[in-house]
Amino acid sequence: MLPQETITAFDSFLAERGESFEAVIIGSTALALLGILNRHTKDCNVLDPEIPGHIQRSAREFAEEQRQAGVPIADDWLNNGPDTLKRDLDEGWRERLQLAFAGKAMKLHTLGRLDLLASKLYALCDRGTDLGDCLAMEPTREEIEQVRPWVEERDGNPLWPEHVRRTLEDLMQRSGDGLQ
Repeated sequence: MLPQETITAFDSFLAERGESFEAVIIGSTALALLGILNRHTKDCNVLDPEIPGHIQRSAREFAEEQRQAGVPIADDWLNNGPDTLKRDLDEGWRERLQLAFAGKAMKLHTLGRLDLLASKLYALCDRGTDLGDCLAMEPTREEIEQVRPWVEERDGNPLWPEHVRRTLEDLMQRSGDGLQ
């Protein structure tokens, strides 16, 4: 799915039904709505709140309509996959939210820059699949060093902190001369 187009279309879909939804999202969809990325993604990760049943039903019905129109989108494209991250975020994360999308029926916020960067760096270290997203965020060396301790604390494996340091060093090297 293309995040901007999908979210805009789903916003209209909800508005036509008289429904509304406000949430905090993270991941590639959040980055796309902020204008940092312009690529396909498979889903929209809702961090908070738990998606109400009626919105889940609407999201599935929307997905079905989209597939009938030739748009490949899964039934669970709108999901609470990362909701456990809430308990790990630094205190005050809600005060640092930024607006990602405001439509007729939906208002979507995302984490503040450092919180969002930390979540993406953790994903890079954990899954190894988020390098492009991390590079697109154009983090500074200072930002990486600021969030590195948080990322290092996310796993109890004694080898994890060294893995994080190596992964973030690789990211900084790949960023090239643009990394300040």
